[in-house]
Amino acid sequence: MKISHIEHIGIAVKNLEESIKYYEDILGLECYGVEEVKEQKVRTAFFQVGQVKIELLESTDPEGPIGKFVEKRGQGVHHLAFATEDLENTLQELEGKGIQLIDKQPRKGAEGLDIAFLHPKSTGGVLTELCEDKTK
Repeated sequence: MKISHIEHIGIAVKNLEESIKYYEDILGLECYGVEEVKEQKVRTAFFQVGQVKIELLESTDPEGPIGKFVEKRGQGVHHLAFATEDLENTLQELEGKGIQLIDKQPRKGAEGLDIAFLHPKSTGGVLTELCEDKTK
């Protein structure tokens, strides 16, 4: 497995528009994209901070993963995402090392990336996302 950089930090929010205002008006960042990922029942907003992106996540369904997270834990850091190459083989390698996979196969995520999540039970309590950009 080869991780090249932190791709983004995912932050669960109750209200995307209000949260965007905080990041823009208070922190001075610019939201460069808002997108709905229907399969994940979420709307996202992205900010670039140096080499790392901040991804705000608002649930479009209270029964979706972000809706359940916010209900149980409130707003806050949801996951840490790393950029990697050859995601399919990376998942096989990690599973062989005893890492519990949420996604055994890559799926489509925001910004057209292939993504897969690793269960926090086997990652020190941190929900970890692996991302592959096949356009590069």
